[in-house]
Amino acid sequence: MNFSTPRMITSSAGLRRGLSAASALGLAFALLVALPEPLAAKTLKVATTSPGSSSWVKTLNAANEELKAVTEGRLEFRIYADGRKGRDDTVVLRKIGIGELHGGLMTAAVFQRIYPDLQIYNLPMAFRDLAEVDAVRQRMDPLLLAGLDAAGFECFGIAEVGMAYPMSIKPARTVADGRRLKVWSPQGDVAAARTLEAFGISPISLTIADVAGGLSSGLIDTVAVPPVAVLPLQWHRRLKYVVDLPIMYIYGTFVVDKKALRGVAEEDLEAMRRIMGAAVAESDRQNRDDHERVLAVLSEVGLRIVTLTPDERATWRDFANAAAAKWVDEGVIGTAMHETLQEHLAAIRAPTP
Repeated sequence: MNFSTPRMITSSAGLRRGLSAASALGLAFALLVALPEPLAAKTLKVATTSPGSSSWVKTLNAANEELKAVTEGRLEFRIYADGRKGRDDTVVLRKIGIGELHGGLMTAAVFQRIYPDLQIYNLPMAFRDLAEVDAVRQRMDPLLLAGLDAAGFECFGIAEVGMAYPMSIKPARTVADGRRLKVWSPQGDVAAARTLEAFGISPISLTIADVAGGLSSGLIDTVAVPPVAVLPLQWHRRLKYVVDLPIMYIYGTFVVDKKALRGVAEEDLEAMRRIMGAAVAESDRQNRDDHERVLAVLSEVGLRIVTLTPDERATWRDFANAAAAKWVDEGVIGTAMHETLQEHLAAIRAPTP
């Protein structure tokens, strides 16, 4: 019994030491759990039908290398060009919807169901020249980017492709001539199809990848595209005429589904927005330079320029105005967005006092 008390005291001290050690381990574990986990590297898969050799894709690839360096490999893009992940933009958008892709470099028309007002610049013959385009875009681009943001997309800007000109194997000057042609319309591009239909032309829908074959086989004999698209795709080898009539302004955008950005550190997101935004702006400038240069040399690569008379041009414009009104009536473009465009154009065209 005399030894019981000292042994009890010793046991109590050991218990206290054991509890202290356990508490320390528990605190250490709690601290480890509370620390943020290292963010895993993220690769964003994006696709485009544009050729990998295009300045558009080359510029974005260079920007991607910068992004990888700035984020120390935590964030990067994998860009699939040449239609490898979708023969047209509708396929790319569908794959974004199911998570197979995270984003894409696409024309505005593909967003017709998600955000139809993005097509506002596509209205047939809306602009008289590229100076009007620049003035309107300065005012309206922010509205369109905000609309894409609300639709769930991180957008890095709008990049010009250029004015689309009718280019054909057979000569055509009038609307009646155009109705006798077999005119291509991009598959899934409702805006392009509606524009052609407004002129009384029945479009033939094909993917971009099928156009060269269609021209060779005679399935189609006419395209309406910006000059910068013709040379990389080698379509100029099968075409003979270019009508000097810019019928539609074509442009694209680079978007990423916001859901794909969950878990990315804010500093990396800011780097992405800055670097990719600058790349899209550079592509926009480069495409303008390319558009004007290629337009000037089309005759040098074998195409004959067809110049319209003022009356012929006026007839085409009348049909274009009717088409624009139909777009609004049928809800292809919202009334408010159309009115905004018309207000800006009226202000630009107003005579200087």
